[in-house]
Amino acid sequence: MRDLLPEEAADRRALARTALDCFALHGYAPVTPPVFEFAEVLERGLGTLDPADVLRFIEPESGEVAALRPDMTPQIARIIATRLRERPPPFRLGYEGTVLRRRSGRARKHRQIPQVGVELAGVAGPDGDLELLALATDALRALGLERFAVDVGDAGVVRALLAGLSPEAQERLSGAISRKDDAEIAESCAETRPPHAEALRALAALHGGRDALVEGAGRLASTPAHAAALRLLALFDAAVARGLGPHVTADLGEVRGFAYYTGTIFHAYARGTGDAVGSGGRYDELLARFGFDAPAAGFALDLDRAGEALHAAGVVGGRPTRVVVVGPPDDPRVLELRARGTTAVAVSDRVSALAWARAWGFTHLLDTPGWVDATSGASIAAPFAEGERGTK
Repeated sequence: MRDLLPEEAADRRALARTALDCFALHGYAPVTPPVFEFAEVLERGLGTLDPADVLRFIEPESGEVAALRPDMTPQIARIIATRLRERPPPFRLGYEGTVLRRRSGRARKHRQIPQVGVELAGVAGPDGDLELLALATDALRALGLERFAVDVGDAGVVRALLAGLSPEAQERLSGAISRKDDAEIAESCAETRPPHAEALRALAALHGGRDALVEGAGRLASTPAHAAALRLLALFDAAVARGLGPHVTADLGEVRGFAYYTGTIFHAYARGTGDAVGSGGRYDELLARFGFDAPAAGFALDLDRAGEALHAAGVVGGRPTRVVVVGPPDDPRVLELRARGTTAVAVSDRVSALAWARAWGFTHLLDTPGWVDATSGASIAAPFAEGERGTK
């Protein structure tokens, strides 16, 4: 957990607002689920909750076990299945909020993860998957990222190849595949003797562009994973045709979340952060657990990771005009600026005003002689033309 100071909070809020505005342009209406949820709802959506992953407590009035949410998707599924079930599909919903999870890896410093995301219910298969890939790409561009990759996989590939193995064997092999550790994959195959060992050993190398998918579909032709491989190839081709080619890569050995997702999985990566900037996929079985059988898919963007990537790329958000007026609290210039939509406060002493403006991130000083740049202290022209809103 951590505090956000004014500058950090402003940057975070700007990123969230930009992403939500992008979602809204695509027809995604915002919802706000509660920060904690009955554990039964989360377990119905996610499976048994590991006590080490979730912060639980007893809700005093009902005596029910509640948890600070580790994922918002089950909450959105509950909302669709109960509060919105009488509305016609498809359901396009967006959200902003914090989830709490166990830290994982060096890149994750906190359990508190700020997210914005969307859920799309009622649109099946490639049409829904392609809509979400296009929206994720648009949202990352809207945030200011130009160089990023959306790595697409299909949960059906690994699931089909591991079917019939014990849970222990599945966990060991999927872990080795996720690390693309050829030696460990070979050793695990030798010990567990899966029926499709050759295909499993090939997965670590089957990632990249279309050529890797074509090769993979050929290698998996005699296995139950062939249909999922062809499905991924078709989605890749559709994404390229949609203009997403510069950002899309593919990985037939993607296993993260394969127990949760039923089809397409994707992760977005950018330089400057040690973890995915965003992730999502298709989970067609989820809504049925809440009594509302419908196909569904979604994704979430991690605002911390997005901020790190933007910083590494040298992308600096524009600072809105914020003015300190040298004058009394009832100075009419303060009221005039606020009426224009410009942040304005009054400080009576000029020396104190300049120091205060710098400390609190104000951009301009308005003194009796005229405008002053708060950073340099130099006299400047007005930051906006007469009649122009100062927030531009």
